[in-house]
Amino acid sequence: MRFSTEEIISVLKEQIGRYQQDLDIQESGTVLEVGDGIARVFGLEKVMMGELLLFPHDIYGLALNLEEDNVGCVLLGDETLIKEGDLVQRTKRVVEVPVGDAMIGRVVNALGQPIDGKGPINTSEFRPVEQVASGISKREPVKVPLQTGIKAIDAMIPIGRGQRELIIGDRQTGKTAIAIDTILNQSESGVICIYVCIGQKASTLAQIVETLESKGAMKYSLVVAATADESAPLLYLAPFSGCAIGEYFLAKGKDVLVVYDDLSKHATAYRAMSLLLRRPPGREAYPGDVFYLHSRLLERAVKLSKENGGGSLTALPIVETLAGDVSAYIPTNVISITDGQIILSTELFFGGVRPAVNVGLSVSRVGGSAQIKAMKQVAGRLRIDLAQFRELEAFAQFGAELDKSTQGRLNRGYRIVEILKQEQYHPLTTFEQVVLIYAVTNGYLDDIPIDEIRRFEKEFLHFMSMEGQDFYKKLQETKALDQESISKLVTLIKEFKDRFKKGSQSQNK
Repeated sequence: MRFSTEEIISVLKEQIGRYQQDLDIQESGTVLEVGDGIARVFGLEKVMMGELLLFPHDIYGLALNLEEDNVGCVLLGDETLIKEGDLVQRTKRVVEVPVGDAMIGRVVNALGQPIDGKGPINTSEFRPVEQVASGISKREPVKVPLQTGIKAIDAMIPIGRGQRELIIGDRQTGKTAIAIDTILNQSESGVICIYVCIGQKASTLAQIVETLESKGAMKYSLVVAATADESAPLLYLAPFSGCAIGEYFLAKGKDVLVVYDDLSKHATAYRAMSLLLRRPPGREAYPGDVFYLHSRLLERAVKLSKENGGGSLTALPIVETLAGDVSAYIPTNVISITDGQIILSTELFFGGVRPAVNVGLSVSRVGGSAQIKAMKQVAGRLRIDLAQFRELEAFAQFGAELDKSTQGRLNRGYRIVEILKQEQYHPLTTFEQVVLIYAVTNGYLDDIPIDEIRRFEKEFLHFMSMEGQDFYKKLQETKALDQESISKLVTLIKEFKDRFKKGSQSQNK
């Protein structure tokens, strides 16, 4: 059978027309050296900063040093499985974490993988851990309160939704306790809470998760954990992962609270990585970009305008000091980035004042704009009274003769300090705080013995929950104390005081 030349040409043309060249081009490099969790790779000329690289045995690395002849990357897995000469492939994607509503109530690691033994997390959406912070045009001023439930903070160092408020103090002064109390207080507020554990002991983390579960807070919270036994790269990624998960809810117009506990250990992990990558050390051996490390994280806290969804992401970073030295490198860095700081004092803590908030040094740069009017009305005087008391207390220690007016101020100051004490895991509503602060600053507790103040507070709040419902209802509507509300509150305080004194007298008999 013979074919004509035209037929052969037409068949060839048809075959050529149908031909598709499927070439899978992959850029790969080889490992030059590996050790101390760091690998140096040759041959990856187009790799991106922060890109994930795939090593043998499905181990990933994070490209951080883009040098002239090699790429320095930190390993996110077991380095003993990697050897010199191994092939390394680009993934062409940066570190991402799974996000979604299914994350709520779960404990995940720095890569978003579940570690609570409750099975896989059903979510298909991912977000990059590094994200550019929202610009000024998308934001609005911080003016909606984020109630912590702690009298000393809500009254004098108020936190607003979208704010960055630093909690700073020595170890074992109650920093984490304030953050956990704030999370517990969001049960009715609709705020989604994310607790990021950076470098804490696994036993401490287990205790915190147990507390959140027992108090019902895991219904609206999740925990991102990088414990002390994990590698530096995971400690470095944890806060960025927590923030990325929070930004998923922020994009849906929700209010989010993220606690970073703590950024001192985060900076230490970054320092370890940087020194191993042979980056030049600066002050206290930290790399030169350690300020940028925290600023790009905390700048992502935002209160979005209504046109952009109206959500908020509030950051509560925690920083640990040594011997109360807030002028050290990392504390001063984070203080300059945040919108205020709550400073905890060792002396107050061991003196029995808990939470041990040093009101004189603590500040909120948002101030009264993050308070309801009723709280502003009663709290303005509280700070002045407390400041005067601290000054007089130092003076009275010299054993000088005090006039009646000074003695009166001292006595009231002792009662203010006593009323500001608060047990852990017992947050109060804003209106409960308002009535207590009004009572103490207006002298209604001046004749109550100091050792009975705590009992007075407990019984008075119970009395108000029973007898003061109409007062609370009106306060809920107006959010301010008018003349009628004040006279009603004074009547209730006096009525309770009479009962309290009679009760005390009968107990003494």
